[in-house]
Amino acid sequence: MTAAQWTPTYGDPFEPVPYRPARMSEAESLATAADLRRRMDDRRTVRMFSTDPVPEQVVVHAIAVASTAPSGAHQQPWTFVLIKDAATKQRIREAAEEEERVSYEGRLGEEWLSALRPLGTDAVKTHLTDAPYLIVVFQQRYFLDEDGTKHKHYYVDESVGIAVGMLLTALHLSGLAALTHTPSPMRFLGELLERPQNEKAFAVIPVGYPADDCVVPNLVRKSIDQVMIRR
Repeated sequence: MTAAQWTPTYGDPFEPVPYRPARMSEAESLATAADLRRRMDDRRTVRMFSTDPVPEQVVVHAIAVASTAPSGAHQQPWTFVLIKDAATKQRIREAAEEEERVSYEGRLGEEWLSALRPLGTDAVKTHLTDAPYLIVVFQQRYFLDEDGTKHKHYYVDESVGIAVGMLLTALHLSGLAALTHTPSPMRFLGELLERPQNEKAFAVIPVGYPADDCVVPNLVRKSIDQVMIRR
């Protein structure tokens, strides 16, 4: 990736321009916030996907939402690879399951395995081939300018993490289900998808509709009083 590829072409990205979004009334703001809270509380991580097709543009819009995330120095250090090809999904599943088998056989460590047992997860990852789409998110650790000089990106983990959060939100609010899958190690993803050396896989996100027989753990989230402190 070169500097020209990440620098916007519409002018100096740091030139001050007016920003005056319409201000909601207090009633509109409260109603909107309450509705978003209710809708997002319905979000669940799904491992049982329908193979029914999903409009591709819905997923593209969600990725576009993710790419509006804030990033360190506005460097936007992410690449989203959208995959619907069945053969590619199968290759990713086979490679991921091989890594997962090693992990579940002891590489994860007993403490982490104990935390996973109540969820009933294992090395079989049918969601990687059942879901109509996979989004593989890569973080760009650095970029190369036109003469090949390497330049560091800043706050990459934080920036890409925020973008993935926005992606999951956009997908859910668009009526789709998703799973954040992070096989470890993930080097195989860059090799399979022929990504450049400056990109490191961050997450694999299957996207689709929940299967008709989908079930999820009956989890209870922490209350707002448990996660927020007023000062």
